[in-house]
Amino acid sequence: MADTCGQVLLGSGLTVLSHPLMYIKVLVQVGHEPLPPSLGRNLFGRQVYQLPGLFAYAKHIIKIDGKAGLFNGLAPRLCAGTIGTLVHSRVLQGNYPQLNLSKLDFCFLPNSASPFFLFFLLPQTTKEMIARSCATIVTHPFHVITLRCMVQFIGRETKYSGVFDSIVTVYKNEGVLGFFAGLIPRLLGDVLSLWICNMLAHLINTYAIDDSMSHTGEIKNCSQAVTGFFASMLTYPFVLVSNLMAVNDCGLAGGLPPYASIYPTWVDCWRHLSLEGNMSRGNSLFFRKLPVGKTYAIDQKRFF
Repeated sequence: MADTCGQVLLGSGLTVLSHPLMYIKVLVQVGHEPLPPSLGRNLFGRQVYQLPGLFAYAKHIIKIDGKAGLFNGLAPRLCAGTIGTLVHSRVLQGNYPQLNLSKLDFCFLPNSASPFFLFFLLPQTTKEMIARSCATIVTHPFHVITLRCMVQFIGRETKYSGVFDSIVTVYKNEGVLGFFAGLIPRLLGDVLSLWICNMLAHLINTYAIDDSMSHTGEIKNCSQAVTGFFASMLTYPFVLVSNLMAVNDCGLAGGLPPYASIYPTWVDCWRHLSLEGNMSRGNSLFFRKLPVGKTYAIDQKRFF
């Protein structure tokens, strides 16, 4: 219990510190560009036109809403983090039947494929997947409210003003299903990210790192962090689609035409983003390049 409380406190502190970053990332994901492109320098020192980065975007928000404006949507996000940590910890402490891999017959698989099949049956990774999925499902309503509180910045609405008022608003307008808008791509992204990360870390630790090497533990921890970052990059489109579907057609300007298209399903959203080459929109908040073939509309503060 003490460990769980420590995790909650640590997670809450990190959430507060990282909230302005997430806030700006979400606004960029939905396509809100309040500042026109400016002349800057890329990584190689060459002058190019760039979109405003993290700090310029933050200054713009502070200019309009003050420093407190950078923390719009913080309350429901803290609720999601606290509840998610408790659910995740509770599920991990549960007892599940263990799979006896020694009794499985792998004669139907070639020898080279057996290690990969064995890996995907690792009970620890499966248990972690179940715990994360349960936490994601339980906390997704708060995640939806968080995103909508943030996107209100675009149209200057006050529709979602508090956790309890927002819960009532979502239920009145969309029913129970409104709390789970964008859940499927978020779940898929979480599961894929976990398996990709663990699979790559397992391969590196097994075949690339010798246990006789010095500082083996530190090297394995480093490989886990690197593979985690790589997995998050690969599954970023699922995060983008999930966030867009959470605010799509919810009554806010940021999720309605002409600012944003209305998508019947998350698959339609994926296809539209893919056709426009926007699958990585919001992935980076530094050295942001201009979209190819797009025109900046000053009045609507977005690209067409």
